[in-house]
Amino acid sequence: EKGKLTLNVAYKLENKQLTADNHLFIDQFTFGERVDSPDATSLPVNLAIALLRNNRGEIDIRLPISGSLDDPQFSVGGLIVKVIVNLFVKAVTSPFALLGSMFGGGEELSNLAFVAGRTQLDAAALTKMEALARALNERSALKLDVTGHADPETDREGVKRVAIERAMQKEKFADLQKKGGDVESADMLRIEPEEYKTYLTRVYRAAKFPKPRNFVGLQKELSVEEMEKLMLANLPAADGDLSQLARQRAENVQQWLIENGKVPAERIFLVPAKGPATGGGRVDFALR
Repeated sequence: EKGKLTLNVAYKLENKQLTADNHLFIDQFTFGERVDSPDATSLPVNLAIALLRNNRGEIDIRLPISGSLDDPQFSVGGLIVKVIVNLFVKAVTSPFALLGSMFGGGEELSNLAFVAGRTQLDAAALTKMEALARALNERSALKLDVTGHADPETDREGVKRVAIERAMQKEKFADLQKKGGDVESADMLRIEPEEYKTYLTRVYRAAKFPKPRNFVGLQKELSVEEMEKLMLANLPAADGDLSQLARQRAENVQQWLIENGKVPAERIFLVPAKGPATGGGRVDFALR
């Protein structure tokens, strides 16, 4: 319907071999009404344009081409069209790779990996999130779907380990309160290596499951490894816990993008997973 195209070209022809660079700058590119045509592409071009066009309505791309004039099929225009179609295909089939090449050093941005049982964003995840937020803020036509996943294998044990850690933090928090310590919550506490066995022993003894006993019926003294093994084998971690873990991961990502990445909330959607995850807990993204 409207738009202005500026094309800067640099063509080198030597021994009938062409090497060329086409710098396309398209300003305010706007589609008109849909027209049925047998020659029309089946690609979702609206998504491709949303990926390529910045918030000022500009598309700025470089299209290098090369070929031999001896080739009877050689056509400069045909090569340019082919490169543009390839760019659109990449935008549609690998949109996060395209965004990563523009905003995140080429890094794939389509998912975030999480430590088993955890919902916190680590340093690697934050780097991806910062790149994704830049891309979304520069491409305001894009909307993001966020889906959290929990792995039935790795995350089930991870949930148990996190439960043990939190119980130990509560024990330490109670000790500090008795001593008049100024700590706001147990979640802020770190269990130091020299404290680990003390607090693990307390948590182990308080846990409600059968424990090995000696010949007089008293609980046996066990090593750290033995206590951990028994607790991991006996503590509950239901499917509901995994669903909550997946949901919390997605919500944390959404919250970070809104509060830290400054992406408008109406552009970020939480989408439930369609099945159990494999290959580790993560959050997946989809653009539309």
